[in-house]
Amino acid sequence: MKIIFFDGYCGLCNGFVDFIMKLDKKAIFKFSPIQSDFAKTKLTSEDIKELKSVVVHIDGHTYRKAEAALRAMAELGWPWKFLLLFSLLPEKILNLFYDLVAINRYRLFGKRETCRLPNPEERERFIL
Repeated sequence: MKIIFFDGYCGLCNGFVDFIMKLDKKAIFKFSPIQSDFAKTKLTSEDIKELKSVVVHIDGHTYRKAEAALRAMAELGWPWKFLLLFSLLPEKILNLFYDLVAINRYRLFGKRETCRLPNPEERERFIL
């Protein structure tokens, strides 16, 4: 199973989920807010407490931060697989930019009052 865990209150994170769902024509990804009961059983307490990273589970591997976003995009095939070239950069550099955006994401992209709930068409793709 391929799962993207995201901050359900974050405007940027929800935009990322919408973007992936739009491109994921084969519906290979499931989505779960980090605030969900399911996420609490699958993620570390740091992932849940900090809410500073998207977390992606792909085929038994867990990815966080920039690597998570790059791996999720690559799973969509071409041309998105091309983004894996960024993985050649040192992790510290990739995550420096990731962390800069993550720290400011609510200010830049807004924060929802409530955690995202899927609409009826999306419901089968979400694990709460």
